Amino acid sequence: MVNSTIQIEADPTTRAAIQHLKGLDFELAYLALLTREGLKPISRWEKTLDEPALEALREIGLLTRPVRRRVRTGLAFTETIFGKSPAYLEVYAQHFENLPVDKSAETIRVEGFLFGYPPCCVAQYIKHPYAPNEFPGHKQEILFHWTCEGCILTPLLMPLYERIHQLTQQY
Repeated sequence: MVNSTIQIEADPTTRAAIQHLKGLDFELAYLALLTREGLKPISRWEKTLDEPALEALREIGLLTRPVRRRVRTGLAFTETIFGKSPAYLEVYAQHFENLPVDKSAETIRVEGFLFGYPPCCVAQYIKHPYAPNEFPGHKQEILFHWTCEGCILTPLLMPLYERIHQLTQQY
């Protein structure tokens, strides 16, 4: 059974790290576990994280990197990206460092690839953002991408997302 293959280590260090991240924001802890378990090559937290949060990410086996971005008004901010592969972090930084946040097709394609979104969902999102689909709202809410109509990949990923979501709640 697919759900039984994901076993998050229950050692005290991992448990403490996940609890720390959950104390900051449930979604941060959930993203960290999705990334740690390989469902997402990298993830992005659109805020600066303090050293204890960065250490918690490192304690569960993730690399971290700050990336400076700008909004269209020119105001700069720092987001945090994290993942297991330094190469993916480097690709993200090379593509987005010091650039303004935008919703161009190019940006959506790059983010979709780096964040592990199904290519069919990325393509449809570029053409028709938030188009209706057959996914119930409670399932769509635990994904970090908008699923496309008739997607064959998202239903395969859904049990894994659900299991990690449940595990995040348990920690």
